[in-house]
Amino acid sequence: MIENLSPKQSFAFIQQNPTAVLIDVRTKIEHHFVGHPFNAIHIAWKEAPSWLENLEFVNEVNKIVNDKQCPVLLLCRSGQRSLAAASRLENAGYAHLINIDEGFEGDLDANKQRGNLGGWRYHHLPWKQS
Repeated sequence: MIENLSPKQSFAFIQQNPTAVLIDVRTKIEHHFVGHPFNAIHIAWKEAPSWLENLEFVNEVNKIVNDKQCPVLLLCRSGQRSLAAASRLENAGYAHLINIDEGFEGDLDANKQRGNLGGWRYHHLPWKQS
């Protein structure tokens, strides 16, 4: 089963579960230049310019998280790609999956800008840029 948690709930979960793994499924450019939570492991779900699914996604996660009972949190820009990635991991046998439902930047506002309605950064949770 995939659980959906807000960024604040996800951060609290990570603090209470030090073995939990946070995977950022955004593109390399998003991860490095837009920013990412501290200790987030980058494994892209899709990558530009093709935007095709990363067929090695599960294998790459297996290299980092070999215990399928370990909690895995997934983060993207707004919570959609991470949900698709979580579904793929669920099909691969991972048992404790958490989708961060607002993502890193949150939804678009009326001006078509992100970061004003929700997301990891909006809630002032720890993050950095490369």
